[in-house]
Amino acid sequence: MADSPTVTVERDGHVLLMGLDRPDKRNAFTTTMLGELSQAYAQLENDDDLRAGVLFGHGEHFTGGLDMLDVAPALASGQSTFPDDGLDPWRLDYNWTKPVVAAAQGWCMTLGIELLLAADIRIAAANTRFSQLEIKRGIYPFGGATLRFWREAGWGNAMRWILTGDEFDAAEAFRIGLIQQIATDGDDALERAIALATAIAEDSAPLGVRTILASAHHSRDHGNPSAAASLVTDVTRLFATADGAEGIQSFAERRKAHFTGR
Repeated sequence: MADSPTVTVERDGHVLLMGLDRPDKRNAFTTTMLGELSQAYAQLENDDDLRAGVLFGHGEHFTGGLDMLDVAPALASGQSTFPDDGLDPWRLDYNWTKPVVAAAQGWCMTLGIELLLAADIRIAAANTRFSQLEIKRGIYPFGGATLRFWREAGWGNAMRWILTGDEFDAAEAFRIGLIQQIATDGDDALERAIALATAIAEDSAPLGVRTILASAHHSRDHGNPSAAASLVTDVTRLFATADGAEGIQSFAERRKAHFTGR
């Protein structure tokens, strides 16, 4: 019998639910699990019927980080841990077009923080414990924390936690901007994440969402002046779409818009 999947994938309307599913090991990542999450992100990006994703962990913990005994040989050899039909789950090699809402609880260690940083909106249960502890294992964060943490939390806050590997709680994560909401528990965090992703998928114009993400990525990568040069062109293009016409019509008729992504 084939091994059970370590990442669950479930459609909920236009939302893709991606669940880390190795709860007996605190959802610690093996190379297989990295590959499965990579394929889940590729599915989200490549399926035009999907408009948003939710990343969460089954069980008591989001993730305890890497299963070093499994992953270390691949990392030491420099080989890729992602399949050809997948995308980098830390989303470092791709300007994603679909927003992801992440929900964390319990342990959120090392690459778990980096998966949150790769998401667009982050929610954590009040019991979540965070640590970027790679420095205590003789390595350093290689999933994007050195690129993103300081941008989200400020230089001093990021260096405080990355350079020490100390543990911090959900209140501190919220204070520094790592997360946007604190939930009661893991179930509440997931419910809030699904509600947000569903609101984006059902109520926001898909082409507008893609354009917002593209503009923000452009600003991040190339600076505000370069991104600003496309603002009027982008909105003119959106006005010419069927969704743009629907947005104006719904406003005139004082009703909810029904967007199709065209």
